[in-house]
Amino acid sequence: MALFDLPLEELRDYLPEIARPADLDDFWASTLQTARTFPLDVTVEPVDNGLAVVDTFDVSFAGYGGDRIRAWLHLPVGADGPLPTVVQYHGYSGGRGAVHQFVEYAIAGYAHLSVDTRGQGWTGENATDDPSQSSGTVAVPGVMTRGILDPANYYYRRAYTDAVRAIDAARTLAQVDSDRVVVAGASQGGGIALAAGALAEGLAGVMPDVPFLCHFNRSIEIVDSFPYGEIAGYLRQYRSREATVRATLAYFDNAVLSERATAPTLFSVALMDQVCPPSSVFAAFNAYATAGGASPDKQIEVYPFNGHEGGAEEHQARKYAWLRSLFAG
Repeated sequence: MALFDLPLEELRDYLPEIARPADLDDFWASTLQTARTFPLDVTVEPVDNGLAVVDTFDVSFAGYGGDRIRAWLHLPVGADGPLPTVVQYHGYSGGRGAVHQFVEYAIAGYAHLSVDTRGQGWTGENATDDPSQSSGTVAVPGVMTRGILDPANYYYRRAYTDAVRAIDAARTLAQVDSDRVVVAGASQGGGIALAAGALAEGLAGVMPDVPFLCHFNRSIEIVDSFPYGEIAGYLRQYRSREATVRATLAYFDNAVLSERATAPTLFSVALMDQVCPPSSVFAAFNAYATAGGASPDKQIEVYPFNGHEGGAEEHQARKYAWLRSLFAG
């Protein structure tokens, strides 16, 4: 593993011109409006997690198309009032996992909603519950090209909508302070958090770590690792479809969507990351909150000698500190 992308001094100013679909705003406004015609129908059931300091509830709600999406709500034991909240999305092939997984934000004193990713969960260690047959059940090896010839059918239209609906669902819960909701995730989870940060309103913060789903055009050309490699593999077989594929991906590119964000953000990037190349991360970071006159605090932690693991537990400590500062304001 070695440095392979642009030098850091160039990355800090890297803001490529990426084609923005003319109907991007209408596409997402219509998508979310349609999704919200389905009642959220949030259900909350206590479950035994085997832990002494965290209470957990099995939450479900209506996501894209009314499909049932599941999440764990983790709370500090004895929490009796609305808490600052972290809504967490998960990495590629993973979901909310077992009931005792991903409780780090509840241990730190926050409400923590750990959200499933539809049609994923094939890693075994980090399983998901499928919402319904109509949306596609768990598949191997991946979802990157599912519906890729039309933005209306593309997999991430459903996944990004689920992410926004998870925020809507969290805000209905008595234990959640609806004005202090932060979205977070690493890799695919970081990309979904960025999308949610662009598409949901009134968020308190966005924490994407080594985010995936950014600057597709460059990413599929400079790395051949999966998951981006799924798209390259598709185009090796279907050579005449390149323009159509790139046009679809533009609707889901967080180097474009991030322009719409307004909340403070803490990114992380690893300069030897050959899964989510650093130029793709900086493309999203540099574009973040550049539309509409917003000027939130933007920070990015750079890990020069790390790959896709990023800053790992060192960065987790950095996120705890950032959250304390954010919620103290």
